[in-house]
Amino acid sequence: MCEGKTFKAFTTNALLICLMLLIVILIPNTVKAATAKVDGVTYTYTVSENNATITKAVLDEGITEVIIPNNLNGYTVTSINEDAFSDCTSLTAIEIPEGVTSIGFRAFYGCTSLTEITIPNSVTSIGFRAFYGCTSLTEITIPNSVTTIGDSAFSGCTSLTEITIPNSVTSIG
Repeated sequence: MCEGKTFKAFTTNALLICLMLLIVILIPNTVKAATAKVDGVTYTYTVSENNATITKAVLDEGITEVIIPNNLNGYTVTSINEDAFSDCTSLTAIEIPEGVTSIGFRAFYGCTSLTEITIPNSVTSIGFRAFYGCTSLTEITIPNSVTTIGDSAFSGCTSLTEITIPNSVTSIG
């Protein structure tokens, strides 16, 4: 009798341990609202599978040019999320690092002083209204890696006189 109960308890405990390990393995490694300050810019970001998604950037007074770092606290920057740089009206130039694959919804919305943007060959998508209202932007070259450009991505860019869209783009809007 005792042997049967011991075996049943052992089996139950082993199943619980396996279930807990499975849950730990399947739940993605996500950290909410981590921050890092780099060259006068405070970045708020999330982490998933060792990749950082910038969710907000706040520029110190007097900062007008930003080179987004390749990594934040050891996490590779792969995405610029919705509204990350929106309404950074003093921003005149931005360089996005190689490794970033997406520029999200309204990422640079209302950056009225933005005149220069460098988009790397790793970017595959530019989101809905990503550069909406960037009234000082005069030209932009979209790299060959981009396949999707969201609706109204450059709407309200009243100074935009030249845009180069590669053949790789299969969807606009």
